[in-house]
Amino acid sequence: MKIKILFIALALFTSCSKSKPEASVIPESGFFIRGADLSALPQIESTHAVFYNLSGQEENFLTILKNSGVNTVRLRLWNHPVTGYSSFDEVKTFSAKIDSLGLKVWIDLHYSDTWADPSHQEPPLAWQGISFDALNDSVYNFTKKVVSEIVPDFIQIGNEINPGFLLPEGAISNKTQFLRLLSSGVKAVRDYSDSAKIIIHYAGIEEADWFFSTISQVDYDIIGISYYPVWHGHDLSKLESVLANLGNSWQKEIVIAETAYPFTLQWNDQTHNIIGLESQLILPGYPASPQGQKDFLAKIKHIMEANKQGIGFCYWGGELVAFNGTQATDGSPWENQALFDFNNKALPALKVFNYGCFSK
Repeated sequence: MKIKILFIALALFTSCSKSKPEASVIPESGFFIRGADLSALPQIESTHAVFYNLSGQEENFLTILKNSGVNTVRLRLWNHPVTGYSSFDEVKTFSAKIDSLGLKVWIDLHYSDTWADPSHQEPPLAWQGISFDALNDSVYNFTKKVVSEIVPDFIQIGNEINPGFLLPEGAISNKTQFLRLLSSGVKAVRDYSDSAKIIIHYAGIEEADWFFSTISQVDYDIIGISYYPVWHGHDLSKLESVLANLGNSWQKEIVIAETAYPFTLQWNDQTHNIIGLESQLILPGYPASPQGQKDFLAKIKHIMEANKQGIGFCYWGGELVAFNGTQATDGSPWENQALFDFNNKALPALKVFNYGCFSK
């Protein structure tokens, strides 16, 4: 028996020591985000989609992710979306469900009725045409409502706000107004929450240092970065270097707020996929295969573990299977980057979320 116990202990030590990044440092909070953005899950669940865990057994989607090691769920919030998806009421209800499972809630405020990103930062319809002072008050009051009623653990003041947000009034080129609007959102969080961590979210790594120098006087907690190889480059060494420099320069915790990678270049509906060419991949190391997807995500996790300011990562679109049917032309452009295969079975990449004895 003693020999058997010794063998098991030695095996565990060996597996951990092989995987442990030498520079791994536990973040001050002691919490390492292993997150997934599941903003579309309520819509997908309304189609009665069935999902299967890594063992091939039918299981609830959130249960599969929690059992795989996901500890944080990120949700976008639109002001008054036409469809009702990602609305305040939906996000509030879904957040309560996430919280009841013991998962952290991360709210991604777009300050728009639809997608906000570097190419789109359109104010909500109800906020258009009002004075700047009224717009500033609207940011404060809406953020206050979110913090008070949803009570998130993490909250973004804007989504991928490279050009600013609430354009044109909040354009970064108009630095005074941009910073005032951003600070109003921050102030609402500070006024109505003693614990929510504030994330400022930038897409990519080019000019990221310039962006965060622009907001250096803003009171926030975490630098959030989107990293998709198709848009932000294939050089993972550069990603690692830029993230390390950002953390050191601004003495902020840092998280990869969005990332994803394909497990195939095929498709499962008639909707054009965003990723479909080998030139969009990091080759030869990370092919579009289940193992390639897993290895990519493991590398992202390792980069964040090795970064002394790193506090985690969040996978975007893991739920975006071909939920509208295989003949749909208005389905998912992301099903080959989901965390489930074309039979809705969990993919090996989910194993990367497992806490493990070598993780923060």
